[in-house]
Amino acid sequence: MATRGSVETSLAELAARVRRRANGQHGRFVLGIAGPPGAGKSTLARGIRDELNLAAGRRLAEIAPMDGFHLAGERLRADGNLERKGEPDTFDVLGYVDALREVRYTPPGQPVPWPTYSRELHEPVPAGVVFEEQTIVVTEGNYLLLDDPGHPGWSAVRPLLDETWYLDVPEPVIEQRLIRRHIRGGRTPAAAKIKVAHSDMRNARLVEATRPYADLIIKKAGRGYRID
Repeated sequence: MATRGSVETSLAELAARVRRRANGQHGRFVLGIAGPPGAGKSTLARGIRDELNLAAGRRLAEIAPMDGFHLAGERLRADGNLERKGEPDTFDVLGYVDALREVRYTPPGQPVPWPTYSRELHEPVPAGVVFEEQTIVVTEGNYLLLDDPGHPGWSAVRPLLDETWYLDVPEPVIEQRLIRRHIRGGRTPAAAKIKVAHSDMRNARLVEATRPYADLIIKKAGRGYRID
């Protein structure tokens, strides 16, 4: 049930909002979907992309995941940071900002490669997706709204986004989702709980502090979503 002041919506309606905002814009329109780890950002991003492409009857939109800029496992291991993977300084934030700038300002029709992330290999995949004729970019990740002197570089992301959404999920739900994710990735249940408690939930609380900077606060509601 929607709370007072909130609005029930669907993926199709959210996609229509993006299409209206992007209509007539010079260059590519970039939507940012922020939120804590395990919030369901990738699922929402895929849904928005697919709805946009279905309505347009062509490849109007594509996803540019922040996760493609995880530092390589070899680098994290050498620096003693492998267990901290997922924290703000374990990403190539300068590379992410440069790629956002390139995909935003390169004229559609000219190819722009973008790295993705393999949950099977636990490594970035160079040029996992290539932007060509698409005019809408959906980028999703934890730290899109982060503006903290303790984590330099991230504040350069927000000016490159035309609109930002924050996907809000209760902490207990996030915790359970992340434990299951780590177990699927090969950790023991005990190791998964330690990773979530000592790293992931700390990241989640850092991200939660960026919530007020989003244009929309979105929550999952049954088969659709709710805008608060």
